[in-house]
Amino acid sequence: MAEQALDVRDFDDVVDFVTPVDNVFVRAHLGVPDLDLDSWTLSVEGLVERPFQLRLDDVLALPARRFTAFHECFGNPFKPDVPTRAVANLVWTGFDLAALLDRAVPLASARHVWFEGADTGAFDGEDGLSYVKDLPLETARRDVFLAYEMNGEPLTVRHGHPLRTVVPRMFGTNSVKWLTRIILADERPDHMFTTRFYTRVHPGEQTARPVRSVDVGSKILGPQDGDQLSGERVELVGRAWSTCEVVAVEVSVDDGPWRPAVLEPLGDDPAWQPFTLDLRLPPGRHRIRARATDRDGRVQPPPGVRNSIHEVTVTVSDAAAGA
Repeated sequence: MAEQALDVRDFDDVVDFVTPVDNVFVRAHLGVPDLDLDSWTLSVEGLVERPFQLRLDDVLALPARRFTAFHECFGNPFKPDVPTRAVANLVWTGFDLAALLDRAVPLASARHVWFEGADTGAFDGEDGLSYVKDLPLETARRDVFLAYEMNGEPLTVRHGHPLRTVVPRMFGTNSVKWLTRIILADERPDHMFTTRFYTRVHPGEQTARPVRSVDVGSKILGPQDGDQLSGERVELVGRAWSTCEVVAVEVSVDDGPWRPAVLEPLGDDPAWQPFTLDLRLPPGRHRIRARATDRDGRVQPPPGVRNSIHEVTVTVSDAAAGA
């Protein structure tokens, strides 16, 4: 393995609508596998009438489509309530999982789809692991996309080359990289990354659920935390996202009243939504906060929750007063 487990490196945020690949976060719980593309195959197996395997040439020959979607990391599985705010917006090229399921013909007893990557190793004291995630069959048929390009270029090795799953509006933990097996089964896998980690108990509930659908969120991309500003006029730039359209983003400065930002509507793709707001900040240190509200009425919560209100602190120099 070329990488250590749980690679938590993040990269500087940029304000581009589509995030450059070099600025996309990297997560590799079991390391980045060294694959031989000449021998790589994708198998569809388990409770199906027609199991089969595809080579890379077969995958690339399938009818393709392209769309833009945000991609958010849930965060460190050991600290599920700590905000990570690792999120990107990317153009994916590939095909729908449904095409392979139709070819395989699931049996009536099939209820779940397991996705297994080529990355293997040890994690949290357990050896011989592979990275496995699962979804209900109907959810997988409807939502799962198999991608071999990111932003119009082949996936990089770190981001899942040659093939990965992409599940729009679900946390990135469900988007298995270095995909090698698709298994249909009648039950969920009892696995470290399905039933032990990446589960959470929602407020008012007692039973843990798998981490799947994203929370409503927003992030200030500019100015960034700690910036030293030379002028009083500041254009705040950020992004908001959720499982449905974000209908409002509000900004507060120094615990002042919440002001509505200018928010772009959601288009046809499950992409993030840019927002902006022109601010005038006097010299000194300032705390800027942003919170999003989605169409389902969910609002980013106060601190203490992983998708809590985002804030940055900036300093405007005294020289700005005479500018």
